[in-house]
Amino acid sequence: MLTFLPVRLPSPVATILPNAAFLLPALTRVSLRRTPPRANMSAASASPSAPDSAAANPAAAGEERGKEAVDVLVQYVVLRRDLADAWPLGSVVAQGCHAAVAAMWAHRDHPDTAAYCASDNLDRMHKACSTVTLEVKGETQLKNLAEKLQKAGVRHKLWIEQPENIPTCIATAPCPKSQVSSFFKKLKLCK
Repeated sequence: MLTFLPVRLPSPVATILPNAAFLLPALTRVSLRRTPPRANMSAASASPSAPDSAAANPAAAGEERGKEAVDVLVQYVVLRRDLADAWPLGSVVAQGCHAAVAAMWAHRDHPDTAAYCASDNLDRMHKACSTVTLEVKGETQLKNLAEKLQKAGVRHKLWIEQPENIPTCIATAPCPKSQVSSFFKKLKLCK
């Protein structure tokens, strides 16, 4: 019996041009984050309000650039556990989808949203970008979280199901994880 093993032939481009990485299509390169860091995540802070720290302290600028390279963009979706226990699973998932789309659309012109939705990130949401689905116990906790996010200027959408007028979930717009994770660290993953 014959066994066929896969044979990897050398690339003709690589043998002709050994340093031909520049010829690879853009989809093979992954960029994590191309936007400058901001002090807060409010919709009004599309540009930094503080003076450029690179000019003030070049050493800090190097550290900031290193941090920027590993800071992933994340969208948090927070569902109500009481609804997940009482409603059909599809209805609860639809609420989260509504909130996520609404948050993305409302902040579609923000650089973080553009980076999150960039074509080189769409098929790899676990590397440069991610979505985290969490849960709160009920309506009170959801409203409290929405108030905290509002006060801190975090871009988000509190989804209120109509015509029943029921707050069902919250979705943030894509944000650097280091700037928003503190609001969500005490919440459980949705199961």
